[in-house]
Amino acid sequence: MERREDVCVLLPTLNEAETIGSVVEGFREAGYTTVLVVDGGSSDGTRRIAEDAGARVVVQSGNGKGQAVREGVRSVEEPVVLMADGDGTYDPADADAMLEPIFAGRAEHVIGDRFYRMADDAMPRLNRAGNRLVNRAFAFVHGRDLADILSGYRAFTRESFERLRVTSDGFGIETELAVECVKHGVPTEVVGVSYGARPDDSETNLHPIKDGARIYLTLFRLAKTNNPLFYFGSVGVLALLAGLAVGGYVGYEWFLREPPVSHEALAVVSAAGIILGVQLLMFGVLSDVIVAVNREQTRRIEELAAQLGRGGGRASTYRTGWNGTETDAERSAQETGESAAEATGEGTTEAAAESESPTPDR
Repeated sequence: MERREDVCVLLPTLNEAETIGSVVEGFREAGYTTVLVVDGGSSDGTRRIAEDAGARVVVQSGNGKGQAVREGVRSVEEPVVLMADGDGTYDPADADAMLEPIFAGRAEHVIGDRFYRMADDAMPRLNRAGNRLVNRAFAFVHGRDLADILSGYRAFTRESFERLRVTSDGFGIETELAVECVKHGVPTEVVGVSYGARPDDSETNLHPIKDGARIYLTLFRLAKTNNPLFYFGSVGVLALLAGLAVGGYVGYEWFLREPPVSHEALAVVSAAGIILGVQLLMFGVLSDVIVAVNREQTRRIEELAAQLGRGGGRASTYRTGWNGTETDAERSAQETGESAAEATGEGTTEAAAESESPTPDR
């Protein structure tokens, strides 16, 4: 693997003294000499062990993994970031495979699929089932199957990360990264990796119930701007069904009971639920149309910017492969620019020839 000097290994940690030393040494032995550890206030000697193993350590100014990742990326100078956990569950030997799509110019963001080679005792059944449900929900809501959106093994260009709007402070950072990549059209690939069990002396910072609920809420919240039809439509369907259910009960009590029983208050609630549901569904459809138009306009603007940048010799790194290859759009823009230059050049030459030709006597 070439260009390892362009990679910074980012390790957000909190009380990982049992494993951080071996993790840092593993990546350095794999050829990645730049390792940055962002420590969230460990009290077990994590920082000292990481420094002794050859890592640069930054003390996190806030709390949570998401905040640590954002702060760590701001401290990175290399153009590519390889993010992993400090608990020893990810294999440094997979680093080359994770970075290959970026260096080849095929992707700007790579996700390591833990389920590809997962040890039997690496993940409890509850966590495994929860991960499967989250991935299926993500594929349904956002229309893209990324296999393992909760994976902490990521590779991405620093430039692509800066284009994303990542605000989560906790373990929702992985979900937010996946949603933002789909939302902004960041080229993303999935690579199968190994996933092992944590050492017995290492304690996890993940709380399945609490953090799982936050992940689901993050997934639903981010659908507001990426899939508004689902976001507003799901609430609208619930309101509509509730209104119809209440209305059905009111109709039963009025038409089928002897003597008829009127429920004026429930009738008002039923009507309100039905009206709210229909309005939310209409709002979801309109919002979905607006988002689709906005995406198309953004895509055209980005293509135009890429063509102008290529014509001026300023093609951005993420549009050109690390191996020097060019995308079809770039080649087309270059050919168009060269053709225009040739035409301009011919016109200039002809004009110059005419100006140099002797003026006929009058």
